[in-house]
Amino acid sequence: MSNQPQLSLKKLYSGKVRDLYEIDAQRMLMVASDRLSAFDVILEQPIPEKGKILTEISNFWFEKLEHIIPNHFTGDQVADVVSAQELPLVAGRAVVAKRLKPVAVEAIVRGYLVGSGWKEYQRSGTVCGIELPAGLQEAQKLPEPIFTPSTKAEVGDHDENISFAQCAAIIGDDLAAQVRDVSIALYKAAVEYAATRGIIIADTKFEFGLDADGTLTLMDEALTPDSSRFWPADSYQVGSNPPSFDKQFVRDWLENSGWNKEAPAPAIPLDVAQKTADKYREALLRLTQ
Repeated sequence: MSNQPQLSLKKLYSGKVRDLYEIDAQRMLMVASDRLSAFDVILEQPIPEKGKILTEISNFWFEKLEHIIPNHFTGDQVADVVSAQELPLVAGRAVVAKRLKPVAVEAIVRGYLVGSGWKEYQRSGTVCGIELPAGLQEAQKLPEPIFTPSTKAEVGDHDENISFAQCAAIIGDDLAAQVRDVSIALYKAAVEYAATRGIIIADTKFEFGLDADGTLTLMDEALTPDSSRFWPADSYQVGSNPPSFDKQFVRDWLENSGWNKEAPAPAIPLDVAQKTADKYREALLRLTQ
């Protein structure tokens, strides 16, 4: 398929990975492309079948975790809202979703000390301003998962880590507390299940919206290798960043390429794109079979 399907539905928005199309005032079609975003830059090459794999993983988690929080599913099938001629363009990579008012922060939960959190901890003993015990090592499990929100950047801009107080200033005290508590509950439930499949979820990012009644609703994607850091449990050891099931494979290649992390990104070798796709598929199979 082309990287951006041409549908007769009106396009509402094109994000780093997803394209949104209007169905009516209450519903939209959310289509996951094969685009890959790394360091907030969209890469030129698509990752084969990535959109379908991520949609399947997200749908699995939305259903598994719906006892914790409502999700964006309407119950409608894609075939109900897309013509038979256009259905092949989006089959397997689209869902009919509620149109929600997005909560204006990224909800990030970290259970392990890695990535930007590890870099900050080495400098100051904190992660997103949260003080942590001294003497922790890279990739070490934290005493308790921590909520570390960030701003929600426009396409091409960088998300920025913010404190809980800043988060509350943006979305309000009550909603900030609700987002924090639900995010940690979702993360803990997912971690517990993933552990039975040999996967450690080091950290993850959730997106929330509010429905017409003001009910907090999980939306966009959930616990995919794009929004999370998945590690194989059998190769995990404290003190080193484990190999992962996610786009870290691409991120590592980009880090080593000498790229300055400004658009455009360098072209990724085909074998790196294919290995990344294989990792996504492995995560899907481990979680769902």
